[in-house]
Amino acid sequence: MPMSSNATVIVTLIAYKVVLLGIGLWAYRRSQDQSDYFLGGRRIGAWVTSISSSASAASAWTLLGVSGFAFLEGAPAVWLCGGVILGYIINWFWVGPRLRAMAESSGALTLTELLLGQGHDLLRRISRKAASLIILVSFVFYVAAQFQAAGNAFSQALGLEAELSIVLGAAVILGYTLLGGFLAVSVTDTLQGLLMALVAALLPLAAVLALGQADGLAGSLASPGAALRLTPSSGGLAALGFIVGCLSVGLAQPGQPHVVNRFMAARDDRAIRQGSIIAMVWIVLVLSGMTALGLAGRVLFSGLENAENVLFAAAEGLLPPVLAGLVIAAVLSAIMSTADSQLLAGAAAASRDWRLEAERRRKGLKSTYLVVTGITVAATLISLYAPEAIFSRVLFAWHALGASFAPLVVMAVLRRRVRPAYALAVLLCGFVFTVLLNWQENTPGDWAERLLPLLLTMAIAACGSRNAR
Repeated sequence: MPMSSNATVIVTLIAYKVVLLGIGLWAYRRSQDQSDYFLGGRRIGAWVTSISSSASAASAWTLLGVSGFAFLEGAPAVWLCGGVILGYIINWFWVGPRLRAMAESSGALTLTELLLGQGHDLLRRISRKAASLIILVSFVFYVAAQFQAAGNAFSQALGLEAELSIVLGAAVILGYTLLGGFLAVSVTDTLQGLLMALVAALLPLAAVLALGQADGLAGSLASPGAALRLTPSSGGLAALGFIVGCLSVGLAQPGQPHVVNRFMAARDDRAIRQGSIIAMVWIVLVLSGMTALGLAGRVLFSGLENAENVLFAAAEGLLPPVLAGLVIAAVLSAIMSTADSQLLAGAAAASRDWRLEAERRRKGLKSTYLVVTGITVAATLISLYAPEAIFSRVLFAWHALGASFAPLVVMAVLRRRVRPAYALAVLLCGFVFTVLLNWQENTPGDWAERLLPLLLTMAIAACGSRNAR
């Protein structure tokens, strides 16, 4: 990238990080106990609820992963978009309003506390600890994927060492998350979400305009079987498995603690109703934009070795240097600040849910600060010494959480109480089955990993549930 664009990226990044830390300092005065730190005092409005929730769910895999997936798969990538939108519909129009009311009436601060209750019996205590471990392990890998994405982005944009970029990004995220908790995370995620929407509108437009001038456009459209076919070329059962796997991504949405905790923090039902419209517009814009970018990139950047770099190739190749620098800086900042929600949810699981009885009496946040720091360090080490494709790592964590928690959330909003032994079975089977399938050579990220554990745990939850009194 030219020096002028490099300077623009650096200046923009510094300014953005100063803003993030400033938001953390502003939120610090408003986050002095666990209710404030974990749920922002339950006073979050529609715009922050919707955009911050969407940005938390959409993370680096949407900007880099979806565009890269469309680059590799072509038009069949739209099935993945359909699956994600299905999950948003389930979450916002069915789960969200009911979960908010339940959290307000029970006083629960975390998803685990809401689903598994506050009883002291042995099975309930074991279930809470199992849930805490599942969340903690999943989010360590989830956050590692975000740090890795940030490192890749810095290397592409500035030519810096990815290792140094990961460490610097992790330090900034740790700073404002420690300072301001949920309020700082929600406000920064809202800013991040707006930046993502800007990129999703700007880059695909530039790519489509460039595609219209490309010599290969007429040929690609003249062969719709190759360019516009909505099913994979493999056909048969493999194609069906591809479609089912893509659509099933959205079914895990209700089981994501860092997403549904926004519903628990919403100010009132009106914030959920208004937020649902904003969230649907946002996700359709971002998904359609990134998919269009990936499809256009198949023609414009056909020689690209790493599909997940198509966004950076488009920014550098299609936009003026200064504007490209601004766009890349915005994407870098968005990627780096996404991990905060996962950090906070993981900290809540480990510092509060692990010892719920003691934590409900504790006013300070010392243990929470220690856990946030520990997760950051662990995720940084994994991203440095055990790198993996961003898309596959995020999908693993996403489906492990979905298979473990989504059935319990569904039963809860149906007003059906899952008996403690069955709740524990749901948690353990969902996580262990997902891990086992992920370890198999041919199943990581495919329809089996995405769907089979969820179907199993949903059946267990249904069999072990009864109408709540």
